[in-house]
Amino acid sequence: MVIMVYESEVSEMTENEQNNYEEKALVPSFGLDVLRDYLIPEILGDEAPHIMYWAGKDLARKFPLESMEEIREFFEEASFGTLSILKEKKDELRLLLEGDMVVSRFRTQENPTFKLEAGFIAEQLQTQKKLYTESYDEIDKRKKQVTIIVKWDRKETIDNEERY
Repeated sequence: MVIMVYESEVSEMTENEQNNYEEKALVPSFGLDVLRDYLIPEILGDEAPHIMYWAGKDLARKFPLESMEEIREFFEEASFGTLSILKEKKDELRLLLEGDMVVSRFRTQENPTFKLEAGFIAEQLQTQKKLYTESYDEIDKRKKQVTIIVKWDRKETIDNEERY
């Protein structure tokens, strides 16, 4: 048996629980933050948001997910934040991205961008719906949260072999 000590609690874990915990243990997000928020924008300059959007789409192709629930779980595991559905229409989906990781980015950056996340969602939903899909982020600095608006064209289907 292993005893885990957290900031406000002590917890006992069986060996099986410890193995499951270790499998889900995440790398601290500081490394991700340094790369995404400082190094990559410095290298890419003014084109960083556009390239990050397309990088998100490419990332989605490497990690194909089959449902919105899997996308939510991926966001949690990747330290992107907590994703929830605000509103769904026949050709549009509004998602709320919030949580400690999102708030942290607002604290450390004057103008954070969530294009990587928007691109990731656009590609996942495009693959799931088989319809041409794009998305964009709306930033709410006061609330320190992001709305990701996803739109698809119900008349424009995609071929599984075709990649944008």
